[in-house]
Amino acid sequence: MTTELWLLLVSLPIYGLYLGAQSLIYRHHYGLWFAQTARDEEGPPSALLGRAERALRNFNETFVPFVVLCLVAHLADRSDPLVFWGGVVFLVMRILYLPLYLFGVFAIRSLVWLIGALGLFAMFFGLLF
Repeated sequence: MTTELWLLLVSLPIYGLYLGAQSLIYRHHYGLWFAQTARDEEGPPSALLGRAERALRNFNETFVPFVVLCLVAHLADRSDPLVFWGGVVFLVMRILYLPLYLFGVFAIRSLVWLIGALGLFAMFFGLLF
C-alpha cells in the first residue's frame, strides 16, 4: 500500500472524531429519543452543538480536496515527500482543530486551520513539481 493510501486510511478515524463529536453532542443536547425521530421541529442548537456542526461541515469541506490529492498522488505514482508531509501536517492540524473549535478558542484555531490548508497546498505543489 502506498503512503498516500495510508494517509487516507489514517484520515478515517479523524473523520470519525468529528462525526462522533457532533453526534454525541447532538444526542446530549436534544436527547436520545428526539435523535431517533425525523427531527421535523428541531429547536435551536446550543453553542457547543453549533460549534460541533460547523467544525464537521468545515472538515467535510477540506476533506474532499485531501482525498482527491491523495488519490491523484497514488494513481500518478508520485510518492513525493512534499505530498506525504503536507498530508501529515493537514491531518495533525485537523486533530488539533476540533477541540480548539469546540472550546471556542479564538485566533489559534484560525492559525491551526491555516497551517492545515498549507499542508493541502504542499500536497498540491508536490504533485505539480
